[in-house]
Amino acid sequence: QVQLVESGGGLVQAGGSLRLSCAASGSIFSINTMGWYRQLAGKQRELVAFITRGGNTNYADSVKGRFTISRDNANNTVYLQMNMLKPEDTAVYYCNAITMILAHYWGQGTQVTVSS
Repeated sequence: QVQLVESGGGLVQAGGSLRLSCAASGSIFSINTMGWYRQLAGKQRELVAFITRGGNTNYADSVKGRFTISRDNANNTVYLQMNMLKPEDTAVYYCNAITMILAHYWGQGTQVTVSS
């Protein structure tokens, strides 16, 4: 089992920045990929970015050039630096971990609100 705890959400004006953190515990040796998803009320959860254990990254087109995902393997933490935030980035952001046997784990979610 893997437990994920997110922090860092909040309210920010358009053009501002936030950094989300996600700390993993439990069977952390089994984690391969970690990432961030977001979800608006009534909509499907969508991928924002992910990073593999080896450091390979992938981003949704809507956040490329503005968001940066990073990972501290020693502290079992993944970060999402969000710059130049837009109102359409407003959502609940969820941390995700995928293990070597392709099991998915989710954090509880953290609200990000960007005001115009």
